[in-house]
Amino acid sequence: MTRKPELMAEFDDWLTIRSLPLDKAREHLTDIGRVGVPIDDVAVFQTSGTSGEPAVIVLSESFVEYAYGIMLARFERYHRKLVRDVRNLGARVTITGGRGHFAGNGFNKLVQRLNPRLAKGFGVTFVEAEQPIGQIVDRLNAIGNVAWIVTYPSMLAILAREKETGRLRIEPALFTTGGETLTDDLRERVKRAFPSLKYGIADPYGCTECLALSFECSHGRKHVNEDWVILEAVDEAMQPVPDGTLSATVLLTVLANEVQPFIRYDLGDCVQFDEDSCTCGSPFRSIQVEGRQATLVRVGGVTLSPLVFNLEHDQAQRIQLVQTGEWDFELRIQLAEGAAAGPVFQEVIASVKRVFRDNGLDDVTVRTGEALPEFTGSGKFHEVLPLRNTGSRT
Repeated sequence: MTRKPELMAEFDDWLTIRSLPLDKAREHLTDIGRVGVPIDDVAVFQTSGTSGEPAVIVLSESFVEYAYGIMLARFERYHRKLVRDVRNLGARVTITGGRGHFAGNGFNKLVQRLNPRLAKGFGVTFVEAEQPIGQIVDRLNAIGNVAWIVTYPSMLAILAREKETGRLRIEPALFTTGGETLTDDLRERVKRAFPSLKYGIADPYGCTECLALSFECSHGRKHVNEDWVILEAVDEAMQPVPDGTLSATVLLTVLANEVQPFIRYDLGDCVQFDEDSCTCGSPFRSIQVEGRQATLVRVGGVTLSPLVFNLEHDQAQRIQLVQTGEWDFELRIQLAEGAAAGPVFQEVIASVKRVFRDNGLDDVTVRTGEALPEFTGSGKFHEVLPLRNTGSRT
């Protein structure tokens, strides 16, 4: 199996071409004006670095063709009707990081350059996720007829809250999420907040290393594109786990990228293959994705999911819990306009400590932070930032 740190250390030997050394790729990635601009005949993106150093991803022209071709090939009659209806209803908006060469906006800009007619058909409006929530709400309200939003689950939670308060007035028919774990609780909350969701929430599974890793069928299952992708669910010892068992990680082999081969590449995601076949009729196996190992909080011998912390307060726009040591945490809060910091911090810290106590962790320190919550480079917002582990997989 292979891991990102080792592959990045041997980047120049990893690529099957010799025209793109790492220093040339990194120089390209420092120029924000060149997002979506190919270098010679390859596209270059970077990962967000959620679990460590960002990876530099190189995609060939044939891979770009594959990514769009495989998406269209997997369309069922349901999907074609969905796309046609949503286009007729209004605008498509992508809320993602706008300050780097990330796949969320970079791939669409690449297609705009290579095939303007195809890009025009998708009609995407970009909104930067890093800007203040009030500005995002004003921008969406100004667009008005927003029919389709593509974004991260963390941003989806914010939009649901803004809709519940009445500040957000749009009536979308479809959300598509990616890049983070979409929980069942959030899915239900969003459906309640947006009764206009005729087509619900699509949540395909992919990554920058393989943009078309899977597709979501009309029955809501995530099917692996097994004619172009090999995905292995394994345990801590890198041994296969049976279908129906949650993996410790997953190994990815991409059969469509001849420029930068990913072979048994450790993604760090916890997945579970379904034991039964899907009634949609697809011959490809389906999976459930539980999230990333890198997002788990470890204190002593206890491991906690970030989902156990309730980091919402009606006087706060964003709340973030940052692990600064094994037993030490810092709380960062972006307050709502006119809110008093003291009571908000006090109430949220009490809530966080209660979670730790319920899990037998009485000696955890949670202090007030002065910094504002931070985003990843790609515009994702993680409510909980675990302690960096230099020995992490990816």
